[in-house]
Amino acid sequence: MLRPQRGWRDAVGAVAIAPTYLSVVVPGAQSLLVIRALRLLRVFRVLKLAQFLGEARQLRTALWASLRKITVFICTVLTLIVIIGALIYVIEGDRNGFTSIPTSIYWTIVTMTTVGYGDLTPQTVFGKLVASVVMLIGYAIIAVPTGIVSVELARATRGPVSTQVCLHCAREGHDPDARHCKYCGAALGP
Repeated sequence: MLRPQRGWRDAVGAVAIAPTYLSVVVPGAQSLLVIRALRLLRVFRVLKLAQFLGEARQLRTALWASLRKITVFICTVLTLIVIIGALIYVIEGDRNGFTSIPTSIYWTIVTMTTVGYGDLTPQTVFGKLVASVVMLIGYAIIAVPTGIVSVELARATRGPVSTQVCLHCAREGHDPDARHCKYCGAALGP
């Protein structure tokens, strides 16, 4: 009798146990044993959490739909980081610890992501002004991807919308099974 295919569960199981056997054959492969943590995915089946896979699918759809916007955003942020890094290098220079443009780019990333290690700090007035602007940009940058993904998540969970137009107010965007306009209350079509 043929066993029905279980798909991804078999694949995850194979990947989870492969490092055990690989570490016996290949010297130094013991560090791959951490992959065994994939076995924790069985918790979904044991605790009957498979019902949440629909929500995970909606989240994946939203992330996939926002991929292009997020990519453009990240490219813009990376360009901004390089420009600000070069600017802070020119303003502060070697005498204040900014020994190279890559070091200055590191400082820009640390400051923009609001981590702020404190290993490099601007000493000049203009450097402090640039640092203040970078900090404010960092807060703004956190909000943008959140908004992009939130909009796509709302679209993914909203469901289908018809293009049926109300003859009274000329607005569209009604639910597919709507009989009356949700904006003015007039009857929709025949």
